[in-house]
Amino acid sequence: MFRQLGYSVYLANYHEIKTQLIQVYEPGSYIFTSFHISEEMGPSYAEQMKWMCRQLHEIGYKIIGDVSKKTLKQFGCETLWEFAEMMEISMVRIDYGFSDEEIIGLGKRMPVCINASAVDETSVPKIRKEVKSVYGIHNFYPRPETGLDEEYFTEINRPLRKLGMKVMAFIPGDIFLRGPLFEGLPTLEKHRGVSPFAAYVDAKLTCGMDEVLVGDGVISQFDGDRIKAFEKEGVLELPVVFSEFHKTLYGKIFTIRTDSPRWVKRLTESREYSCVGTEILPADCTVRDAGSITMDNSRYLRYSGEIQMVIEKLPADERVNVIGRIEKNYELLLMNIRNGQKIRFVEKGE
Repeated sequence: MFRQLGYSVYLANYHEIKTQLIQVYEPGSYIFTSFHISEEMGPSYAEQMKWMCRQLHEIGYKIIGDVSKKTLKQFGCETLWEFAEMMEISMVRIDYGFSDEEIIGLGKRMPVCINASAVDETSVPKIRKEVKSVYGIHNFYPRPETGLDEEYFTEINRPLRKLGMKVMAFIPGDIFLRGPLFEGLPTLEKHRGVSPFAAYVDAKLTCGMDEVLVGDGVISQFDGDRIKAFEKEGVLELPVVFSEFHKTLYGKIFTIRTDSPRWVKRLTESREYSCVGTEILPADCTVRDAGSITMDNSRYLRYSGEIQMVIEKLPADERVNVIGRIEKNYELLLMNIRNGQKIRFVEKGE
């Protein structure tokens, strides 16, 4: 079962996103933060981080703390457990510098996370054998072109899954992109510049993530509402732009035909929803780019009124009208529409 989307916060942006963190909180929500960001460290760093974690704990968040050896030195702690207790952390993510014995010692008291993007093939089985709750949390990558590719991502997750470990990854935000590059904080490079909702669905359906965290903090209410509809109703809501005459299609639920081919998704109820008894005249019979929404016109005889979503580019056809298209930064959703899936067209900004 997929948990509510997790978020991230850093000392530098806590005041900026505190209100949103309160608004989006749901019981069981995780929040990620790092305790070894050099540019944030100063004379009052430890006290400020204690204050921030106390507030997050009071809201109800389960804190995932990213730590390194310099973290313990900065906070004057001898052990990871001492630090976790001090900061009221629910799960420690071990970045670097700790021995297997130290990780196992902590893991016998609380859940621990390893760096899933840089797995030590000899250490992980040893730790997993001794520790009941071990998770793998991938890195996020601020610099464009350095995020993981999907093939490598799948390959390094495979042995973790064989060990029965849950794996988490980051997707970018769409409100406050974190500096200094402001290019998003995804784990996978293909998610950079993509809407959080599209990245979330892809992380779940294609990448098989057990948990998803927003690297940049929080996300817009629009994308958050789409995620909730997907998780709670099982409906994939697709932000599209329709021509004026076809805006009546917004809000209607369709089912993708189970026999849809790779290049198009056929909408089961579409002929029923089209203007029954009304002749659909040829119009905008243009090239059908990927992401186009089409409707067969009267020249297609008994198929008139059928609506399709184009997954792979198709040529223009005088029997097919292009009536809309999916919003640009949601196009990744096309690769995640399964046959039999329920979908709903929505208007961006509602």
